Amino acid sequence: MTTRILSIGTAVPAARLRQHQVRDLFAGQPGNDRLTTRLIGAAFDASAIETRHTVLDDLAAAAAATAVPGAETDERMPTVTDTGDLLAPSTGARNDAYIRLAPPLFAEAARNALDAASVGPSEVTHVVTVSCTGMFAPGPDYRLVRDLGLPTTVARAHLGFMGCAAAVPALRTATQICAASPEAVVLVVCAELCSLHVRTPSDADEIVAASVFADGAAAAVVSADASRAVGATFELDRFATVLTDEGEKDMAWTIGDTGFEMVLSAEVPRIIGREIRGAVETFLGDDGVDTWAVHPGGRSVLDRVESGLGLPADALTVSRDVLRDYGNMSSATILFILGALLAGDLADGDRVATLAFGPGLTLEAARLTFRRAEA
Repeated sequence: MTTRILSIGTAVPAARLRQHQVRDLFAGQPGNDRLTTRLIGAAFDASAIETRHTVLDDLAAAAAATAVPGAETDERMPTVTDTGDLLAPSTGARNDAYIRLAPPLFAEAARNALDAASVGPSEVTHVVTVSCTGMFAPGPDYRLVRDLGLPTTVARAHLGFMGCAAAVPALRTATQICAASPEAVVLVVCAELCSLHVRTPSDADEIVAASVFADGAAAAVVSADASRAVGATFELDRFATVLTDEGEKDMAWTIGDTGFEMVLSAEVPRIIGREIRGAVETFLGDDGVDTWAVHPGGRSVLDRVESGLGLPADALTVSRDVLRDYGNMSSATILFILGALLAGDLADGDRVATLAFGPGLTLEAARLTFRRAEA
């Protein structure tokens, strides 16, 4: 019995941020000293990001110094003044915005995945949702049942606060469900509204976080029912988790009074660079790899993975393309990469090593095999 990803669907908010415009908005905040302004410029310019998406229309409008077509100012949580000064909404206000804005993004990505797999809502047996940028109950898993018209008997699970690596444990959970129930159809959906926690950066960690994080959602339909594998698929071969020896304080995500607070220190890429070869060799053993799907925590993370594993310069092209066009959407990002690979030109039987990094510092890994649709 083989469990497969049958399809992947994605969704992003309509408002787009252009990196150089966001850089200038942050660099121009009142109270910035000369060093902070220089650090903002350096971090944004080195990010290898061109565009990102946000649910905050007023932030996008302020960055572009123009109105966003079709945008409506959210009077319940304004984030920027008319003069371009960033505000500091309370954590409650930010979470209220998450409750309003996250469910439609979850639903859009899920519908796209179901349509791509030719699976109807009534056929879904299990839902696994993922998010670390807001919380409420009944939560995203419940809302998907209501918003998509899924059977009320659907079994649901939610993985919260696992950060950027969480899509891989979600796929592992789906695989375990399918092993126990071979006829199961599992809908995995990740959605993150990282921009809700935007703030005027006051130190290097906050500046790095402000330069890379973005909003987006992605979903996968997973099943071991071979009759459903009618298009290109990924076989989910095996998974692994590795906790690094250091980094617990270098990548963290906590709840503050004015939003969630991200710690993303400059040590993270260096730790990954030191640890990645041993971790991957333990996971893969003698297995060969044809393609890599690596979570782009930032340009320097990809650079360290590339050098640490001795990969050719083009090995992480898809990861770099997703980073360039969408930024780091936390848990949803790795599914964007796998979605691009699924729709790409892989050969039947190509082995894909999937790596994602989360708080801890944690490496979540999966080995997948690409299968082309039978003629």
